[in-house]
Order: sequence, then structure tokens, then C-alpha cells
Amino acid sequence: MSGPIVHDINLTGVNITTGAASASSALPVGSAGGAAKSVRVAATVNARVRVGLTGLTAVATDFLVTPNEAIVIDTRGCTHVAAIQDTAAGVVNVAPVEN
Repeated sequence: MSGPIVHDINLTGVNITTGAASASSALPVGSAGGAAKSVRVAATVNARVRVGLTGLTAVATDFLVTPNEAIVIDTRGCTHVAAIQDTAAGVVNVAPVEN
């Protein structure tokens, strides 16, 4: 049996307010000073999320994040995160996590 996965959450994340148009932000800073290597993404309403490079635009077919779940994304090689509402405006929180 393995134990629980433990992540250190001691750095500040970013909030993206979603709407009908895509909104983006630089990834939060990790402990090494650059973009975080992995992030936890949670949303107040259904939202679509994409990670990538500068100039990123989220679209309606990107990864769905729902309010009753959070996802952890490996963001190595990426610099930005974008989000767009699924059916209603809300907030997507992106927080750096490290284990």
C-alpha cells in the first residue's frame, strides 16, 4: 500500500476570471523562481483550461474543469495558462504545487 500524495503548497497562485472570451495569465512562480513545474487547477463553475506558451487562447474543446474537482497539471515547458467559461462566468484558481 502506498501513502497519500503530499504536496507543498506554500507559494501564491493566480486567479483567472472566465467569460465568453479566453483570458490568460503567466503560470505562477515555483520555488526555483521560474514557472511552476506542476499546478493545481480548480474552478468555481465549469471552465475550459489550456496550458502552453505566451499568446495562449483557451477554446470550448479544451480540458474541462468542474467545481467539484481539482486537477494537477504537469506544466514543464509551458509559461502560461488560459481559461474560458463553459456555460457561465466564474473564477479558475491556478496554484503551484511541489512534492
